[in-house]
Amino acid sequence: MTPAPEESDPAQQLDVSRNGEAFHPRLVEGEVRVIGPRWSPRVHEIKAFLARSRMPYRWLDTERAEDARAAVLAAAGDRFPTVLFPDGSVLVEPDVREVARKLGLETDPDSSFYDLIAVGGGPAGLAASIYGASEGLRTLVVEQEVPGGQISYSAIVENYPGFPDGLSGSDLARRTVEQADRFGVEILVMRRAVGLQGDGENRVITLDDGAELHARAVLLTLGVSFRWLDIPGCAPLVGAGIYYGAATAEASACRGQDVYILGGGNSAGQAALLLAQFARRVIILAPEDTIEETMSRYLVDRLRQLPNVEVRTNTTVVGADGRGRLEEITLQNMKTGRQERVPCDGLFVFIGATPRTEWLKNVVRRDEQGFILSGAEVRCDLSQWPEWPLDREPYRLETSMPGVFVAGDVRKGSVKRLTAAVGEGAMAIQFIHQYGKRQSHREMQPQTT
Repeated sequence: MTPAPEESDPAQQLDVSRNGEAFHPRLVEGEVRVIGPRWSPRVHEIKAFLARSRMPYRWLDTERAEDARAAVLAAAGDRFPTVLFPDGSVLVEPDVREVARKLGLETDPDSSFYDLIAVGGGPAGLAASIYGASEGLRTLVVEQEVPGGQISYSAIVENYPGFPDGLSGSDLARRTVEQADRFGVEILVMRRAVGLQGDGENRVITLDDGAELHARAVLLTLGVSFRWLDIPGCAPLVGAGIYYGAATAEASACRGQDVYILGGGNSAGQAALLLAQFARRVIILAPEDTIEETMSRYLVDRLRQLPNVEVRTNTTVVGADGRGRLEEITLQNMKTGRQERVPCDGLFVFIGATPRTEWLKNVVRRDEQGFILSGAEVRCDLSQWPEWPLDREPYRLETSMPGVFVAGDVRKGSVKRLTAAVGEGAMAIQFIHQYGKRQSHREMQPQTT
């Protein structure tokens, strides 16, 4: 476990962005500086983006350090977030896409036509892109955040084959992106697909700026997004004390504080291990009778050994309160109904996930939760629009739109595990090749009149 860094001057307070390790207070070559108060949701958003992208950065808290506030006044007139780059340039109140573009990350496609477009840059999409590109397909990955999907939020991944000492989720994502890049995969970040339609033998993806991209085949590897906590007082405090999957970005800011984690799964356990290195107390709130029901044994064993980690079972959060930042939460015992209000410096939420498929309504078949149907399930469920249009059976992993495939967590019936997503992404390429060969054969057949 990485030890907590020594205390430093508040103006030099650093955030966690390299496998749970804080940077040395000296200026690091190539380092980005993010200036702004801890409780600003926009500051948090940029910190989380840089942490997940494994970009070296230093956070200067304007509420704690006069030097930081002076830097903002000089550069931006007391507006934040202010982002300073190694070349001396400054962005004032930027959105994340502007920061990504400034850092040289791809946000615009090089072409309008590809052999394969993978919508989603998580483990399934990246694995598929590597196999597709290595076999000669011109491949594009469209990712609405940063490559890696939810795995990039994980402080440590210890059960992925081939890495006996473990590695951070963001490091695993970085290695996979580098491998994809070596095979010529084009990866767009901070871009969202908003439409999908057929155009003869091609499929068309519409991006959030209206641009249209054509492909011979599309692979939906959208993954899932964090399920939001729907309680009074929560929404205004997101990014200002209430966080979703952001333990890596916020851990060092929790030094000496009492923080709560809502959820009893593996993601919650990994977050607790990291936060325990900084916080005075970490309280896990688990809805279940025991965390052994939902958390891997190796995580449970480690958490039980930490003196500053407490587990409260059969407990949830039913209210949040604070002026400009989270100050209190209301806990409820799920068996007795008893409630209590407790001071809280940070609440990290891990209560499950929902598929990112609302934009595909009436485009491909989904189940009642929004997970995408594929293969035999497409033909078995005849209640939904659209109907399967071909005389052949859908290929395994093929959706109700021919030439559009699905892999990973967003597929109905998938195993919600990292290695399973990688395997499905790789397997999808086999069926995409079959689809392409069949289409080519059809094009070569003489037309009859």
